[in-house]
Amino acid sequence: MIREGRTRRLILRPLELADAAQIQEIFPQWEIVRYLATRVPWPYPPDGALIYCRDIALPQMERGEGWHWTIRRLEASAQIIGVISLIKNEPDNRGFWMARPWQGQGYMTEACSWVNDFWFETLGQPVLRVTKAAENAASRRISEKQGMRLVGMEEREYVSGQLKADVWEITAEEWRRWKTHHTADR
Repeated sequence: MIREGRTRRLILRPLELADAAQIQEIFPQWEIVRYLATRVPWPYPPDGALIYCRDIALPQMERGEGWHWTIRRLEASAQIIGVISLIKNEPDNRGFWMARPWQGQGYMTEACSWVNDFWFETLGQPVLRVTKAAENAASRRISEKQGMRLVGMEEREYVSGQLKADVWEITAEEWRRWKTHHTADR
C-alpha cells in the first residue's frame, strides 16, 4: 500500500485506475509531452492513459518497483493537475508532468520535495537520479533548486526527437543536508 502525501498546498494521492479518464483529458498536449521519453506514444491514443495506468503504473506499484501519485491542489482535491512517479532499478528514478494551467506556480517543486523524502526516508534509497532534456529549463530549475548535481550529459530520444540530456543526482546525505537549510522552501 502506497501512502498519500501532503504538502502545504498539495495532496499526492496514489494513482488508481479511475484516474485514467481525468489524465486522458489533460495529458495529451505537446507542451507537456515533448520532453518526455519516447515510451510515451505520440500522437497520444484515446486509451493512452488507461493503458498507462492499467498496464504499466499499477503493475509496478503492485510489484513494489514503482510509486505513482496524482497531484491535486488541497482546495480542489477532486481535480488532477499532474502526476509524479518514482521507479526503482531504472537509470531514471523520478519522473513527472504538470498540466499547463498549473505550471510555473511552484507546485512541482513542492511535489518533488515530498517525493524525494519518500525516496530517501521511506524507501531508504541511497541516490536519486533523473535525466531530463537539457533544453527543459523549468525541469532543470527544480533539480538546481533542490541541490541536485549535474553528473553527466548524453543524447536521448524524446517525443520531440533526439536531444541533449542532462543527468542529475543527489545522495540521501546531500538531500538531508539540503533540507535542513531549505525548510522554508518546502
